Amino acid sequence: MKKTISLLLALCLLLSACGTRTLDSKADTTPAESTSEAASAASTAAESTMPETTEPETTAPESTVQAASEAVERTKVNFGLLAGPTGMGAAKLLADNEAGSSANEYVPTLFNAPTDAAPKLISGELDIAAVPTNLAAVLYQKTNGAVNLLALNTLGVLYLLTAPGEIVASVEDLKGKTVYSSGQAAVPEYVLSYILDAYGLKDEVEVVYEAEHDAVIAAVASSKAKIAVLPEPKVTAALSKVEGLSIALDLTEEWNKAVEKRGQSDCTLSMGCVVVRKAFAEEHPEAVAAFLKEYEASIQYMSDPANADDAAALCERFTIIPKAAVAKKALPNSKLCFVTGEEMKTQIAPFYQILFDFDPAAVGGKLPDDAFYFAK
Repeated sequence: MKKTISLLLALCLLLSACGTRTLDSKADTTPAESTSEAASAASTAAESTMPETTEPETTAPESTVQAASEAVERTKVNFGLLAGPTGMGAAKLLADNEAGSSANEYVPTLFNAPTDAAPKLISGELDIAAVPTNLAAVLYQKTNGAVNLLALNTLGVLYLLTAPGEIVASVEDLKGKTVYSSGQAAVPEYVLSYILDAYGLKDEVEVVYEAEHDAVIAAVASSKAKIAVLPEPKVTAALSKVEGLSIALDLTEEWNKAVEKRGQSDCTLSMGCVVVRKAFAEEHPEAVAAFLKEYEASIQYMSDPANADDAAALCERFTIIPKAAVAKKALPNSKLCFVTGEEMKTQIAPFYQILFDFDPAAVGGKLPDDAFYFAK
């Protein structure tokens, strides 16, 4: 009996001692007796041999981290453009933008008349816009220098058309006649007025201005108008719609003759351009540089005869030209160009001077100064 009691007491003491060590090992990091030391050694050995599986699961590969750090967020650019030749050069850029491959994120807005784009530039709703060259100068004056000229994109594309029965072989033949045109208060008006004035016909020819090119075509189609002035690609559209309509005069050639007749220096007829808000250019210089690079590539693509079918399809796709067939015929005569920097200033400054001498209002009341021209 005594032996049994002694054995039970010994067993209780042993269990009590083991339990105390377990609690102590959980509550204290100091090793206790040989059991705790063995457990600690086993734990250390296990940790040293355990494969590091958690780090690859939570840490991105080095190449991915590097690519992410080098990635540049696409800048949103509110881009305005006009239907017709001024907007045609941007069609490939719009396609790249839609595919997500352009450097910037472009939000395009298409206008049928320059007067629709102007207030949105002034209010800041547009960041970059393709507009007539004289409107660029006017906007510069109206905004106290808040709009800069980025690039020239279109040369002379105006033609004088005549309906069957009308014969106009020279500017002098317009005396006493009525001409329908679009582009009032824009380059078409000033070009036509300058040419007529050079021949002393400014008060001898009645010019009726319609708000849009299509209204001029409708006037010709209804026989309301017998003589019309239109730009490409509307010339091609009109020729396809009105039987017997023909091109009588290339107004770029007549412009050059008028400049010579008035004894003024040679002047390239530059009708379309791209402008940028100065504040946007200062805030996003990289985005503007990317735009110029992409826009130049777009114009080159649209101008390349090898891309004629696709370029025409893009014009229709983005409603810059209603029909691809018309766009394809018009592209060769649309005289797309891309001129920037000092070359841009050299080319356009004489044109502004002629417009100013003829009518200061054509360029906003005074000639733009050097700050008007965006320097890359």
